[in-house]
Amino acid sequence: MSVATTAASRGSLAEQPRNQGVENQYVSFWVGDQLLGIPVQVVQEVLNPQTIAPTPLARAEVAGLLNLRGQIVTAFNLRHRLGISQPRDGKPFLNVVVRHKGESFSLLVDEVGDVIRLNEETIEPPPRTLESRWRSVTRGVSRLEDRLLVILDVGAVLNLN
Repeated sequence: MSVATTAASRGSLAEQPRNQGVENQYVSFWVGDQLLGIPVQVVQEVLNPQTIAPTPLARAEVAGLLNLRGQIVTAFNLRHRLGISQPRDGKPFLNVVVRHKGESFSLLVDEVGDVIRLNEETIEPPPRTLESRWRSVTRGVSRLEDRLLVILDVGAVLNLN
């Protein structure tokens, strides 16, 4: 299943056959106190803080535009997108640049973690009690040794409709 698949067309993980023994890699990162991950194959690169030009009249989720070696990239503020309002200590955001439908987008994150290998059998569907904003962008959840990893659906994150 492609991460770029929309939530409406992908159905829940519970409805789909499990890929027994299939292991995938996820780039992990922190937004607030939450550990999130996205499939490594959609990640183009990870960048240190960049200059972001504000975009007038854009939604709060759109932090602005950045110049990535001559390519204009839209930067998404995941804190706004996910409704995380915890105060930041003034550190600049890092950029996880992803490819979606032939375009590059930057996801602004607090901190980048490791690449995590997961057996697809360990990924559970998003809990029904998860807040709707989170549920709409979550592909699944996996239990790690000391915390949960929320796996995002990149296509859903970028869809602001």
